[in-house]
Amino acid sequence: MTVTVVVADDQPLMRGALRSCLESDPEIKVVGEAVNGAEAVRIVERLAPDVVVMDIGMPKMDGIAATRHITDVPGEHPTRVLLITTFDTDDNIIEALRAGASGFVVKDAPPEEIIRAVRLLAAGEALLSPSVTRRLLDLRAAALEPVLTSDDEALSGITSRERTVLEHVARAMSNADIAVAMDLAPSSVKTHVGHLLAKLGFTDRAQLVVFAYEHQLVRPRVRPPRHEAVPTGSGPDAMHSRWFGQMR
Repeated sequence: MTVTVVVADDQPLMRGALRSCLESDPEIKVVGEAVNGAEAVRIVERLAPDVVVMDIGMPKMDGIAATRHITDVPGEHPTRVLLITTFDTDDNIIEALRAGASGFVVKDAPPEEIIRAVRLLAAGEALLSPSVTRRLLDLRAAALEPVLTSDDEALSGITSRERTVLEHVARAMSNADIAVAMDLAPSSVKTHVGHLLAKLGFTDRAQLVVFAYEHQLVRPRVRPPRHEAVPTGSGPDAMHSRWFGQMR
C-alpha cells in the first residue's frame, strides 16, 4: 500500500532533499509540497495525505499552528504530522506534541530514519521513537508544569492496569516490551493503549507521554542524558549532500 506524504518547508533545497529521501522508498509517494504552514493546511484539506513531514519554523503559519489545524480535521483516517526539528533550539516541541504532532525527527537524521518514521506514522504507530520523546521531555522538563495531582478527574476513569500501561508507555517502552513486563499478550497491550487514547481523548502515544509527565506519573531523570552535538555543517546544503550520499 502506497503511503502518501506532503512535505512542508520554506527552504526549496530542504523540500527537494526530503522528497528525494522519501521517494527512494517505492511505497512512499510525495503528493504535494508547501512553503509555509498555511499552505500545508490547505494542501492537507484538499489531498488528505497519510503523513505531513513539516518543519517547525516556517513563515505565515509555523509548524505548531499548522499541526493544530491539521489534527483538528475530523476523519476516519486522520493525517499524521511528523515534525522536523533542530534538537538544540526548538523549545516548542512540547507544545507541538500537545497540538497533536505524532512524532518528530531532527534535521540531521539519516534517510532511513525519516523513512521509518513516515511508515510508522502512516501505520498508526503515532510516534517515531518514544525514547527520543522521553529524552527531549527530560531535557525540557522545566517547561512541563504539573497540571493536576495524580488522583485528579482525568485519571479517575483509568483502571490500575491501564495506568501501569500508561507509565510504561511514558518510559519509552514498546507494546512488545510492555507485554513482557506485565506478562500480557501484545494484543492485550495494544487494546489497553487504545482504551487509554479513547478515555483521554488523544490520538496517539506522543500525547500519552506528555500527559504522564504533566500528571507526575513519571519523573524526569535527575541527570538528563547527554545528547549528541549537531555535526558541523547541518544546514540544508549539508543535509542534502548527506542524504543523497547515503542513498547511493
